[in-house]
Amino acid sequence: MSKNTLIIMLCCTLFFFGESRVSAQENAAFKTEKTLIRPPYLKAGDTVAIVAPSGILKNRNREVEQAKTLLNSWGLKVVVGKNVFSKDNHFAGTDDERCEDFQKALDNPSIKAIWSARGGYGTVRILDKLDYTKFKERPKWIIGYSDITALHNQVHNEGSESIHALMGVSLTEDLEEIKESVSTFKAAIFGESLTYTLNGSQYNREGVSSGQLVGGNLTILHTMLGSNTSLKMDGKILFIEEIGEYAYHIDRMLQSLKRAGYFDGCKGVIVGDITKIRKNTTPWGKPIQQLILDTLEDYDFPIAFNMPAGHEDDNRALILGRRIDLKVSKAKSTVIFEK
Repeated sequence: MSKNTLIIMLCCTLFFFGESRVSAQENAAFKTEKTLIRPPYLKAGDTVAIVAPSGILKNRNREVEQAKTLLNSWGLKVVVGKNVFSKDNHFAGTDDERCEDFQKALDNPSIKAIWSARGGYGTVRILDKLDYTKFKERPKWIIGYSDITALHNQVHNEGSESIHALMGVSLTEDLEEIKESVSTFKAAIFGESLTYTLNGSQYNREGVSSGQLVGGNLTILHTMLGSNTSLKMDGKILFIEEIGEYAYHIDRMLQSLKRAGYFDGCKGVIVGDITKIRKNTTPWGKPIQQLILDTLEDYDFPIAFNMPAGHEDDNRALILGRRIDLKVSKAKSTVIFEK
């Protein structure tokens, strides 16, 4: 073989190897940004299962009955998991009982949505027991917030959208008190458009961005780090909310996420309700908004405050995994969900 022929062969090999690497990188980027499965929106006659994957529902019969009545008024049928009112110390039944109800709802083809009765703590204990094989064949909406963030993360990683919204125990006797929470919940499950205009904030970091919305309760997002249920944030917009934590706890969680590279590929942050901040003997000295800005000062993505979602009565529905357009200014922010 001549020297010139050898050189030509080496150049061709390097060229095609380089092309192969570029293609692999393009494919990886595509997979990161791929559209998730969108479960069918509900229609009159569909069935919703109410289950309790977390905390005990002590003296919450009224709220569950009210939840059934609300869904019935929208033309939906309701089944309540057999273990919803079971008791196992802190939990709504043993891990196996809570898992049984949720798994049956996942597998039953006649059930089109799974609505969590309440949060609390306990979902993480059943995550690794759940089998999504039949769910992937017939996807359905999984609905809730707070501790249900763990399920939202897992469902996202399984390739499906889900809904961050009120739960059965969120219902008040007078639904007019939470009419926005109820109306946006209904809009989300029936496939109506969702667009939010948020009150402005001097703390807003201005900018425009687009990406899949993910997230939920900050504590749960933090505790998922290092597991298969942790989210990969490349190209995504993160929503966070929290209740009843010390300011330094919030800083600790955000710093941990940051050190783990959580925000490296992030396209934006939407901050919901962070309320009932606990008083420490040593004051933090800055508002929570500034705490968040300080932690994220190394990034240039937009940050919007004042999203009415989280542990307060005004808890607007969010479709997690859905692509949104986010526009942030000091005067206001807009969140538009892709249809």
